[in-house]
Amino acid sequence: MAFFNTVALLNTRVAVILLALISVQAVALPQYDEDQHLGVASCASSVCHGKSKAVEDKNVMLNEYRIWSTEDRHARAYKTLLSSESKRIAKNLGLPSAHTAKICLDCHTDNVAKEQRGPKFQINDGVACEACHGGSQQWIESHTEEGVTHQQNLDKNMYPTEDGVARAKLCISCHYGTSNKMASHEIMGAGHPRLSFELETFSANQPAHFTVDADYKTRKPYISGFKLWVVGQVEMLKSSLNLMQEKLVNSEAVVPELFFYDCHACHHAMSDTRWQPTSAKKGMPPGAVRLNDASAMMLLSLLDVIAPEQHKALKAALIALHKASLVNRPALNAAIIKLQALVLELDGQLVAKQYTDQQLKAVRNNLLAQASLGEYRDFVTAEQAFLAIESITISLQQGTALETQLNLLYGSLENEALFSPLKFQNLANQIKKAFK
Repeated sequence: MAFFNTVALLNTRVAVILLALISVQAVALPQYDEDQHLGVASCASSVCHGKSKAVEDKNVMLNEYRIWSTEDRHARAYKTLLSSESKRIAKNLGLPSAHTAKICLDCHTDNVAKEQRGPKFQINDGVACEACHGGSQQWIESHTEEGVTHQQNLDKNMYPTEDGVARAKLCISCHYGTSNKMASHEIMGAGHPRLSFELETFSANQPAHFTVDADYKTRKPYISGFKLWVVGQVEMLKSSLNLMQEKLVNSEAVVPELFFYDCHACHHAMSDTRWQPTSAKKGMPPGAVRLNDASAMMLLSLLDVIAPEQHKALKAALIALHKASLVNRPALNAAIIKLQALVLELDGQLVAKQYTDQQLKAVRNNLLAQASLGEYRDFVTAEQAFLAIESITISLQQGTALETQLNLLYGSLENEALFSPLKFQNLANQIKKAFK
């Protein structure tokens, strides 16, 4: 009877997951929307978004094209495909060229289907306006009209980049990957850099072509820095588990897709033994190839402060995931499903919550404490921990006062080839008192 109850519970959780996924996918990512993409030239005129400087008496800046074209790396994404490094990667992969290969264009440009490209559309514009805001066919004219609301633009398929979850899904689709496009281990083996992403940090470093003022908050939802970090970690974990299920569990390949594993578990000197398990990888033997669990580790630090019981449940599920990864695909699938269910239960709760400065400080202290205990031995987890510590410090307006300590910790991560887990651990222990 207990077995059947367990199966019924598992099936219920799977149903909940599927329903959640269907609702999330209701808004198509810009690359796959149904409207024509009219191209940068449709937005860049001096009477639209192409002014040389911001206009003060308008609710948008109107110099968005200048900011994008001169300051934003997305504008140079296509040109990267013409570099000698990209040509070498394409050659290694057996591709005619990087700038014509779909796998490259899907993230380095607004690579919509040819029948959806308007007369002014240029593939060499790179990651342009509509790659983020969606095809403008329906809203290009009406969005400038007096009295038109932002919701009316969204109703015409403008993509809601101001929504934290929607933005996370959009950014993650290229900076991490989807089932349709992913910088696989083969692509990285051919020379592509390791992908690294954290939503709040990347959003903050992005040259803003909007101003969050009272008018903005009246017209659109606004998500604070720390909450954006939370959203990013949740969505990254969800994306990772979904992709893992598709590319690891459902794959028949003899060698699994190594994209999902911690790069530095293998890519370090043989004399530099790093297999010692942390508490989240309890029971893993020497030589085990470890799954990348950085987002889960960040959420554990958050839950340890705000929801200790849920912290225990998530940690137990994460330990089970790592153990299952060494057993077989059915065991891994069962562990993924359990973790997916837990994350979905946490999702709305963590995103809806209002966080106090005291809680931010407590999360930061917890991150530093875990780092000083050696819990962040994997480079990617250490990297994410630093970005979180820095983000929280800036949110608390303490960036200047704690700049020296932040720079010390960053220095241990500046060159991943030289990363020393022990040095990172010792530095965290050395500086943590300054963050109290």
